[in-house]
Amino acid sequence: MRHHILLPTDFSDNSWTAINYTLKLYANEACTFYLLHAWSFKNQKSRTYITSTYIDNNKEEAKRELTNIKDKVEADAINPKHKFETVFSSDPLVNTIEETIKAYKINLVVMGTKGATGAKEFIFGSNTVNIINKVRLCPNLVIPSGYNFVPLKQIAFPTDFNRFYGDELEPLLQITKLHNSKIRVLHINEKDNLSEKQNYNLAMLKAYLEDYPSCVNWKPNFGTKEQIIKDFIKEFDINILAMINYKHSFIENFLNEPVIQKIGFHTIIPFLVIPELK
Repeated sequence: MRHHILLPTDFSDNSWTAINYTLKLYANEACTFYLLHAWSFKNQKSRTYITSTYIDNNKEEAKRELTNIKDKVEADAINPKHKFETVFSSDPLVNTIEETIKAYKINLVVMGTKGATGAKEFIFGSNTVNIINKVRLCPNLVIPSGYNFVPLKQIAFPTDFNRFYGDELEPLLQITKLHNSKIRVLHINEKDNLSEKQNYNLAMLKAYLEDYPSCVNWKPNFGTKEQIIKDFIKEFDINILAMINYKHSFIENFLNEPVIQKIGFHTIIPFLVIPELK
């Protein structure tokens, strides 16, 4: 199987962190990596009058920078099954990503974060949140600023067992196969007993995961869900947090700025967001 992976870049250190992480994550796989830049003109010199020539030069410089990144990763590549392509567009970022996913049958979008320097700043830049919420054609993997790759030994998957999990778990299983990771299903006990529906979904989930290293962890509902997840990540040295992005679900609140501030995600781990199947 050849993976088709989209790597949006704004030429920042954070996007370079995401590129490096992804190349190591898929080090032994057959992959085509698409380096994407959605160009828009930014007047960084505070000129009151901007010529078309100046704008064209700015655009060409961005194209050269994208090509330079491709040349660098190609020169450093040690897996002959890794191929690299560039995608340059002047359309809005979300539109460009959606069109690229469709055109090249992308399996995964990997993004770097803006990073945070203080407790009141949140991890995901507006572009990242926008992409997660609007681009539901394939999974998104968000890499914290400055995060260094470590082999995936433990993957956390929080769930309330209120939904039946089936084929939407395939992206999680694909990530698991890369490094023979263990999936730790996390359930936060909000009631003493599961409902009949929850018990059924739990049984089906266990059956779905029976061929993969996995276990179910139960945690008491003390404190916020965000804090419980954060503590769980630290307790079991989790390497990736995976969640399914259902509409009208916990993850919608999870992605809001105040919640991100609470969980302090910029200090932790990559976040795999899997869209709900249509």
